[in-house]
Amino acid sequence: MTILSFYKMHALGNDFVLLDTRARRVELPAGTLRLLADRRCGIGCDQVLTLEHTEDADARCRIYNADGNEAGQCGNGVRCAARFLFDRGRVDTEEVTLSCRGGTVRLQREADGWIGADLGVPSFEPADIPMTSPGRHRTVALLAGEFEFVALSVGNPHAVIRVPEVAGAPVAAVGAALQKHALFPEGVNVGFVEIVERGRIRLRVYERGVGETPACGTGACAAAIAGVYNDWLNPAVEVEMSGGMLRVRWSGAGRNVHLSGPANYVFEGKMEV
Repeated sequence: MTILSFYKMHALGNDFVLLDTRARRVELPAGTLRLLADRRCGIGCDQVLTLEHTEDADARCRIYNADGNEAGQCGNGVRCAARFLFDRGRVDTEEVTLSCRGGTVRLQREADGWIGADLGVPSFEPADIPMTSPGRHRTVALLAGEFEFVALSVGNPHAVIRVPEVAGAPVAAVGAALQKHALFPEGVNVGFVEIVERGRIRLRVYERGVGETPACGTGACAAAIAGVYNDWLNPAVEVEMSGGMLRVRWSGAGRNVHLSGPANYVFEGKMEV
């Protein structure tokens, strides 16, 4: 048996188990990751985060969904990891860099106490998402209906569907069906967005390998990017989710997307695995 020290953290209810393995790297099999994420037999979380030593950033951040599969990016997860590094990771600057599977992220402390993340330049290219069909807009037949979506990558794959209102959107059914669709060989996060006004949206996200979560950082970015691209939204957008509010800025093609919001501790402890 191995004793693991962990930190439970959350960003608007999107919750994480963070393991700092920079001093001693620990390889966790998929079964252990699923146990850590299990809300009855483990600690419980949407994603498990591990921090590892690397020469090209302050830390390497690996992100595992609750099903044990590794993800490329997680906007809320990297902000929680940055909060940990600022507070307890012996980082003495106001900016940290995290190397993730989906790319390197720069993160800052903001004046209001929130953590901001520069998630790089999003891509609409099918090969980057990945998606097996060309085009940025697609209509797909699912569950006896047709759904139009915008597909893009923010370090991980997203399909954004505009709906009249999110309260009655078929998030679980359509999210699960589109996530498994042949268009997306590595699955996809599915966002359902309601335009409140040009600077504000409501959003629900069915996350790949997790299900619906109270908040999704890259999902918020994807929804805002799709809105700016289609001229539904201004470059600065407040994204309202069931867990609370995030802020996204994106000025258009070729520009980096910036996400900011709170990142909080829940508790810390040790677990035998």
